[in-house]
Amino acid sequence: MMAASPLDSDAMTNAHAAPTDRRVILLILCLAVLIAQVDTSVVNLAVHAIGVGLHAPLPALQWVVDGYNLSYAALLMTGGTLADLLGRRRVLMAGAAVFVLGSLLAGLAPNITALIAGRVLAGIGAAMLLPASLALIRVIWADPHERAHAIGVWAGTNGAALAIGPTLGGWLIQTVGWRSVFLLIVPIGLAVLLWAPRAIPESRDAQGRRVDLPGQWFGGVLLAALAVAAIVHRLLLPAVAVSLLAALLFVRAERRAGAGAMIPLPLLRNTRLAAVNGVAAAMTFGMYGVLFLLPLNWLRGGVLDATGAGLALLPMSLAFVALSHRSGPWSKRYGTHRLIAGGMALIGAGIAVLACSHAGQNLWLAEAGLLLTGVGMALNTGPVLASAVAAVEPARAGTASAMINTARMVGATLGVGALGSVFAMGATMTTGFAVAMTLGAVVVFAGALLAVSVRAG
Repeated sequence: MMAASPLDSDAMTNAHAAPTDRRVILLILCLAVLIAQVDTSVVNLAVHAIGVGLHAPLPALQWVVDGYNLSYAALLMTGGTLADLLGRRRVLMAGAAVFVLGSLLAGLAPNITALIAGRVLAGIGAAMLLPASLALIRVIWADPHERAHAIGVWAGTNGAALAIGPTLGGWLIQTVGWRSVFLLIVPIGLAVLLWAPRAIPESRDAQGRRVDLPGQWFGGVLLAALAVAAIVHRLLLPAVAVSLLAALLFVRAERRAGAGAMIPLPLLRNTRLAAVNGVAAAMTFGMYGVLFLLPLNWLRGGVLDATGAGLALLPMSLAFVALSHRSGPWSKRYGTHRLIAGGMALIGAGIAVLACSHAGQNLWLAEAGLLLTGVGMALNTGPVLASAVAAVEPARAGTASAMINTARMVGATLGVGALGSVFAMGATMTTGFAVAMTLGAVVVFAGALLAVSVRAG
């Protein structure tokens, strides 16, 4: 097959994408999603083994997870802009290359510092991979119904990764070692890197687009300072001060940038969009805290081995995969804001049940809590994403989509940082876990109350 040639217009891209070609293209784009999602779903299982193997304390293990989350969240919106400016296929390939390098560094890391650096690099790669892959779907599938199907398959890869990742990852950690969960990504990333130029036409749309460097800088500093405040106790006050200053400078930079702002001021003033972003952040605050602490306690306490821990996470992932496709019809029947609020309430209830599980030692309670959270995520995730796009005019749909995904990763970063730190302050493992899960449930329940203000578009 000949290498696809660069194209300067979306119309030309569509003309060059035959149905057979598009099946191959969709497979490549799904592999790109699989890289990021499998990585996210298996690393939490590897945290305990990493700590033992590299003699790393809990704060360093938090950075193993949050180094990825932070760089991903900070650069996600700029990644989409770069795809439009430089070429969507080119940025997809660059993201795959950076992700492979980060995974290699993490898998071969001689110490915890190198491992964290690899995780940061992988997050940068993910911030280029995912926006570019979704943008290519929007460009190549011109027919709205065909595009909806392609996006459904693309999004379904997330659910498949959520189900497959922990099970496969747990087995690999148990039989091969923790380094294998990072090295597993390398051949998949190389397949994307080598296959994409032969199958995917290039497209770009640079008209009126530019990278908002001041906004990117101050936004990145803001997120980094919040993560430091959550994890490094002795730097709490200085980090909060830096985050407040960065927030003020970010708003000032966006005001000066006008239409070229990373987040235009009208979107920052959009209260409905802000509410949806708050709900998304509250959801991932609780869920990522659970996914960090629960397997860690199972493995530290000798309740389960890595394979068992991966299998024990299945009730949550299987419930999500089985029910998430029903969120669209249920939204129409019951109302989007009711479904979001109900989903958040179920997630909060599940985390509250986990708080009573004696740090996961009561497996029946832990499994019941995970099942509730999985059902809640299935009800909540799709309507939250749809509400974000519906909160703005069509021309800003892409920006709103990027904002909601950024909010999700910000919540994840803060959840791992804050709940991990609360856990570490407990007098015992059981007490620390119970207090951390209680805090996570409170934040999610607050998100459920916020969801009441969200109305279907």
